[in-house]
Amino acid sequence: MSKKHPIISVTGSSGAGTSTVKATFEQIFRRENVSAVMIEGDAFHRYNRADMKAELQRRYDEGDHTFSHFSYEANELKELERVFRDYGATGTGRTRKYVHDEIDAAATGVAPGNFTAWSPFEDGTDLLFYEGLHGAVVNDEVNLAALADLKIGVVPVINLEWIQKIHRDRDSRGYSTEAVTDTILRRMHAYVHCICPQFTETDINFQRVPVVDTSNPFISRWIPTADESLVVIRFKNPRGIDFPYLTSMIHGSWMSRANSIVIPGNKLDLAMQLILTPLIERLVRDARRA
Repeated sequence: MSKKHPIISVTGSSGAGTSTVKATFEQIFRRENVSAVMIEGDAFHRYNRADMKAELQRRYDEGDHTFSHFSYEANELKELERVFRDYGATGTGRTRKYVHDEIDAAATGVAPGNFTAWSPFEDGTDLLFYEGLHGAVVNDEVNLAALADLKIGVVPVINLEWIQKIHRDRDSRGYSTEAVTDTILRRMHAYVHCICPQFTETDINFQRVPVVDTSNPFISRWIPTADESLVVIRFKNPRGIDFPYLTSMIHGSWMSRANSIVIPGNKLDLAMQLILTPLIERLVRDARRA
């Protein structure tokens, strides 16, 4: 970790809602006049779309039915660790963009399913912000958790996560429910071994819990709304967290454990603003003093 060049990582699996959390961070950065370099986990995939498809088929033919973008070996985690380390030491680094669709292609001039060229970060930023699948990985080869100053987990309960993914991939990407289900099954091994362990490393977890029936996520016609959900917010180290203040400011909230608060789902943005703004202010203040 680095006082002078802090790093914030937001980790959550595909369809978990990390993009919504990213938007809240962007609001805080804008309001607090914080200059952030933002990188995405997609940029550190090892394969472009065609190569990934070929690698999946190769492994499937060899009897491996568990390989996915969740897997460590499908990502350039050593490169991501190098970026974290370089930024923490010098405030410099590089990233690229994975081009998802025609909209991205029009903006970048690169065909969908490919990467743009690597490019350096702009100079003079206050912090690095990562959002993706692997922001808190600790394994035999890398230790990303040790290099990030503030680690956030975004973790809906599993049935809700599946519902969100099924609806997103069907509506935005044109996949059938059966195709998305196959992807979910293939990812389960890596979800258990690569994704879940990261949420032990995170400083704060936001877990959305629906309060409507999601017992069969594969036939659910709607994604549960914020009004149909609760959010459990867990602090790894609750020391210094003013729980009475939070429960007084967030109507309908309560403490469920000594390190956890439960809030109505439609209060998530408010809760994040209240919790994260002072943490970001402290990181940036210490960085500017350093």
